[in-house]
Amino acid sequence: MKKALSMILVLVMVTAMFAGCGSAKPAETTAKPAETTAAPAETTAAPAETTEAPVAEYPEGKVFNIYAWNEEFKGFFEKYYTVPEGVTVNWIITPSDGGAYQEKLDQALLAQEGASDDDKVDLFLAEADYITKYTNSPLTQDITKLGVTDFSNTYAYTVQCASDGEGVVKGVSFQCCPSALIYRRSIAKDVLGTDDPAEVQAALSDWSKFNDVAAQAKAKGYYMTSSEAETYRVFSNNAAEAWVDADNNLQIPEAIKTWMAQAKEYTDNGYTLTCDIWSEECTAQMFAEGKTMCFFGPAWYYNFCMGNAQDPEKGCYGDWAICEGPQAHFWGGTWLLAPVGTDNPTMVAEIMNQFINDEETCSNLVKNEMQFSNNQAVNAKFANDPDFGNAFLGGQNDTALYCELSKNIVFENHTHYDQVINEKLQACWREYCDGEVTEDQALANFYALINENYPTIVTP
Repeated sequence: MKKALSMILVLVMVTAMFAGCGSAKPAETTAKPAETTAAPAETTAAPAETTEAPVAEYPEGKVFNIYAWNEEFKGFFEKYYTVPEGVTVNWIITPSDGGAYQEKLDQALLAQEGASDDDKVDLFLAEADYITKYTNSPLTQDITKLGVTDFSNTYAYTVQCASDGEGVVKGVSFQCCPSALIYRRSIAKDVLGTDDPAEVQAALSDWSKFNDVAAQAKAKGYYMTSSEAETYRVFSNNAAEAWVDADNNLQIPEAIKTWMAQAKEYTDNGYTLTCDIWSEECTAQMFAEGKTMCFFGPAWYYNFCMGNAQDPEKGCYGDWAICEGPQAHFWGGTWLLAPVGTDNPTMVAEIMNQFINDEETCSNLVKNEMQFSNNQAVNAKFANDPDFGNAFLGGQNDTALYCELSKNIVFENHTHYDQVINEKLQACWREYCDGEVTEDQALANFYALINENYPTIVTP
């Protein structure tokens, strides 16, 4: 069923499978102003009747269904969006592991036309790793026709990423996701003699320096990273090739090959633990007694991944800071997409507009939620505020750094297969790093998993 649904969804796509976000031209980002040269209306005319027709309680559907893979946006939505009276919001949340969320969502989208109003998908979330699957599909719609037309403050790549191959915008993101090196201040002091972000950045500004410091950290009894996959996104989001080429052949980008070599080297040298980045073993290193110096992530990483560091009893709140690290990159992001067939188009537009253009909402995301919002004016306000700082990072103004890092984001060479491929490679390569299988067997296992999940991809 999973394979059949995937094949059906692929067949209904109307644009090239591998167009990707990198080749899309974003639609116009500002609405065309109304003509201002029209003659003014006569001011002496008799006034119109002031009696207004009664307003309907709410002219749209009474059930608003949102599909997501976790509760991150749910929390922001429930804090900052006022649901119209009489409307019930229903969250359908399915974990994303192994493509489970996409499978659930695909079933619902393919059944959308015949679904009852109360069962229709009204809004759904997508990640960068597979968003092209939905933006390049006729199952999503042009949000400018719903009334979402002002993208003047959003980051250009977030609009580009949410657009199809013709530049039609299908959704918005409430966040921008430049990623940084997040380091433990106390460990940096012990290893480098300083925890100052500028000085730590100078010591870690390229991969050669990063490797040297990894050896120094090991000599002091620390790990440089808590997982061999901790640096994976730095390399994958700088890849010059896509995972799947125009002829549907699987290819391993050179940047990924560099990560594979580093993962093995770091494991063999004891510079890292080997575990999944979402595992308890990895996140345990974020407690106060943890021995890991470096993690990598965007602003969302603090709340979504570093809860252990914020534990009031066992954590190390304030013992962290960020710098750019050896290579600029971004990681992830959540987009809100509009499905065709929603019976709540006005509410869809209201939500999207609020989370990119409402100054109060975007400000709350920054100051209350430690997010880096998708509103450049709001982010600049906090970046230039000498009194603003993130207590989790010892008072550092992370928004100021993220404003600089956001200038480096380029969304290229992505396919809708990326999430599953990235997951499977890391899992198979970890078995090789741990000595459970040979290098050849690890690659063979990886190719077999890709054939199982995507039979149309040609593997070596």
